[in-house]
Amino acid sequence: MYQKHVIHKLLQLAFEEDVGTGDVTTQAVLTGDEVGKASAVAKADVVVAGMDVFKEAFLFMDQTIQFIGHCEDGLGVQKGNILAEISGNLSSILTAERVALNLFQRMCGIATLTRRYVDEVKETGAKILDTRKTAPGLRYFDKYAVRIGGGTNHRFGLYDGILIKDNHIEAAGGISYALDRVYRHLPHTLKVEIEVKNLQELEEALTAGADVIMLDNMTVEHMKKAVEIVNGRVPLEASGNVTLTNVKQIAETGVDFISIGALTHSVPASDISLKIE
Repeated sequence: MYQKHVIHKLLQLAFEEDVGTGDVTTQAVLTGDEVGKASAVAKADVVVAGMDVFKEAFLFMDQTIQFIGHCEDGLGVQKGNILAEISGNLSSILTAERVALNLFQRMCGIATLTRRYVDEVKETGAKILDTRKTAPGLRYFDKYAVRIGGGTNHRFGLYDGILIKDNHIEAAGGISYALDRVYRHLPHTLKVEIEVKNLQELEEALTAGADVIMLDNMTVEHMKKAVEIVNGRVPLEASGNVTLTNVKQIAETGVDFISIGALTHSVPASDISLKIE
């Protein structure tokens, strides 16, 4: 599920950024010997994601901290529920608080929004995909949270999947040229996806041998027509201007995948507070 060395690498950067040479406020207010307990409380309904990351943030700051999580990732929790209890040195808890909450709130926000999209299309065969529109440095956590919400990960980065976008097509001189170059230089084990913006480009991509085709910002009517033209020969991915209002209508066209950048690029953080008791 998690690779601790990845979590610790990100936490190291996060604490260097936030704490720097020291938490001057906590050092001034407390003696450093105070002990106590804090509770993480859901201030809204959330789908929990990142409980282990939340825990590791406190332990990264102070290995003596005791952490009790009350929910597993993937669980839907109602407003007012206690998600976790953290006890130990209060200076350590206060210094780690913001980094821990920032990551946990973001991951819960992504999982919560993803779950809403997945629920909207559950009566269709379409799968909800994420994109590479993640916060720099947080992709590992962002994409994990999408999976916890019930979504499916698209390629993780530029290195593990071929996706020929509009600028690649322009630079190569056209769809057929781009696909020809890809197939001449890449191993047969890699599938190739290409973006098209109209039905004419769809026909060209099919003729040129694309393995997967992305329908970029097409109308619902054009998506329906695209599904008829392709007739199951290759998977189709809908992308662009997808919202909770129209995602079911898009899914009902018969496309196989719906990719949504908003799952990670502008998701609201879940409202979770940490209260010292």
